[in-house]
Amino acid sequence: MADKKIVFVAFAIEDEHQRDLLKGQSLHPRAPFEFIDMSVKEPYDRDWKERVRTRIKRSHGVIVLVSKNSLASSGQKWEIQCAKEEGKPIRGIWAFSTDRTSITGVSTYAWSDANISGFIDSL
Repeated sequence: MADKKIVFVAFAIEDEHQRDLLKGQSLHPRAPFEFIDMSVKEPYDRDWKERVRTRIKRSHGVIVLVSKNSLASSGQKWEIQCAKEEGKPIRGIWAFSTDRTSITGVSTYAWSDANISGFIDSL
């Protein structure tokens, strides 16, 4: 089997439960991918930004969990900007079926196995 693909997950801390649900999908023993993130509840300092950039550089792509909380999440905005700077493929996934928030520059799709696994398979 090929090496696992590493997918960075950018999300607003208020959507931590949705991130947990997403990460649960990678626990299946045959899942050919691993989700990583840098969730913190503390202010975002330079050291945090350097660690995020390192993890994003190591990733094959980035999934952005998009919700109304994304609009006020400075950490998530920075992670998205970093992913763009590093030239990583980005896929937005709406965190909730009733929330269709839009983030400029992030193509966002409904949360479905096809939309998530299709993106991962394309990496």
